[in-house]
Amino acid sequence: FLTFKSLALQNNMKNPGRKTASDLKSLPNIGEAIARNLQIIGIEHPQQLVGENPLYLYDELCKITAKKHDPCVIDVFMSVVDFMEENRKLGGSSPRDRKKY
Repeated sequence: FLTFKSLALQNNMKNPGRKTASDLKSLPNIGEAIARNLQIIGIEHPQQLVGENPLYLYDELCKITAKKHDPCVIDVFMSVVDFMEENRKLGGSSPRDRKKY
């Protein structure tokens, strides 16, 4: 019988502390590609995500790279900003609750 905790440990799920996270790739949903995208738009440290607008980040990424990225990137940006702002812990909106354009 597997519990969520044992499954998370088995799958090496990321669970960094919000205040101590020092690497973008240590955040949930952030791999090499998304970390690189964030760096392209000037986000080098997880704490820089606090207070950012995910839609603005996505627009900046599209402008700087001169291409339209997959809209799923918006969801990733929303989830990581929410994670860093502790919105789920504090009862804030989930990424799916935010209005997309």
